[in-house]
Amino acid sequence: MVNILICDDEKDIVAALKIYLEAEGYHTLSAYNGAEALEIAAREDVQLVLLDVMMPVMDGITAMARLRETSNVPVILLTAKSEDTDKILGLNVGADDYVTKPFNPVELLARVKSQLRRYLQLGGGEVKSGLLQCGGVSLDDKTKTVTVDGENVALTPTEFEILRLLLQHPGEVFSPAQLYRRVWNDEPYGAESTVAVHIRHLREKIEIDPAQPRYIKAVWGQGYKLEGKGS
Repeated sequence: MVNILICDDEKDIVAALKIYLEAEGYHTLSAYNGAEALEIAAREDVQLVLLDVMMPVMDGITAMARLRETSNVPVILLTAKSEDTDKILGLNVGADDYVTKPFNPVELLARVKSQLRRYLQLGGGEVKSGLLQCGGVSLDDKTKTVTVDGENVALTPTEFEILRLLLQHPGEVFSPAQLYRRVWNDEPYGAESTVAVHIRHLREKIEIDPAQPRYIKAVWGQGYKLEGKGS
């Protein structure tokens, strides 16, 4: 049973999301502020979190940051159109994706399934590509681990998929739209800023100096590539 935690201070939204998700066979848990969400996530086996940004008691950004201290469970932010700054901030502290209110149920379910597919694959299943390496970066697709110069690095599922794709194609340039299609499995509307945030976050974890990266290089006006000898 897949457990999805829904957190929004608007009870009508929580109720609607429960209907959509439970119709797809998911089990849902409800919270109405960030503090409640953290309490539930600490005691329940949760596979995905839908998290509103603007809430009383504890907002979604604060809850997101605290959740990432202990968990890599995928998080999709629920944001208003006017909350562009919060979207970027949320991605910076570890959110995997966002859906803008009022949301389209079909789009929401597609994003939920995409994140769950990636997350559950990281937890087990068939090995698809074994060990991938580039310089001091190693990704083991069997154990779902990443090391940099021999030290373990904790990545979110989205960061893991970006790094795996780049390691599989060393030297190949991927535009933000191409990365978004391959990793998010969705059409790349607003892909550039979303991908840029995840690339920056990934660099902070695998690069000695993220401002002068050794591995993930930007190709001006074209996209990103992994530089170095892969295997």
